[in-house]
Amino acid sequence: MKTKIALLILFISGNLFAQEQKMSEAEIAAFKQDVNVSAKKIKTLATDFVQYKHLDFLSKDIETSGKMIFKEPNMLQWQYKKPYNYSIVFKNGKILINDEGKKSAVDVGNSKIFGRINKLIVGSVSGNMFDDKEFTISYFKFKGQNLAKFIPKDATLKKYIKQIELTFDKEEATVVQVKLLESSEDYTRIVLKNKVINAKIDDSLFTN
Repeated sequence: MKTKIALLILFISGNLFAQEQKMSEAEIAAFKQDVNVSAKKIKTLATDFVQYKHLDFLSKDIETSGKMIFKEPNMLQWQYKKPYNYSIVFKNGKILINDEGKKSAVDVGNSKIFGRINKLIVGSVSGNMFDDKEFTISYFKFKGQNLAKFIPKDATLKKYIKQIELTFDKEEATVVQVKLLESSEDYTRIVLKNKVINAKIDDSLFTN
């Protein structure tokens, strides 16, 4: 029985290790190159998403869903559709919010958190996100996917976000999951699916 338990522990440990391995310098360079090549082909992107908000005191994650659209060079919209209507547009240095008809605008320069997150998300599409001046970045690989972990260097931002993780599909070199880990044990995980690349997207969609 002890032998079986020991083998089970080894099997589980081996699987956990196999799921996430640190990239070599050569693999990091190849990964960045793949992302840049893929990004240069993307003029617009539309994708459905499901967001899971994990709060330590709740037994079940809070689930919301909607659509994200991007148009180069830097227009981005997150539109939540279930269980409520709420949208955020990043455009021309502004954050435009529409909370079920109640509209407001915030200057990105006045919100470090929104600004940095927006820069990362837009950068993940445009290929310009590996900025080691703002983040300590580490790179990992696991079955069919690559993972980049960003730890903010800015002390103010660090109070709110401990780490940002972007998971990439290995074949397409595009983001399939975004995870924001807060300074507590809480986190937000956004899964992207049903991506449509380079379909016609009108600027009017970003008016909010």
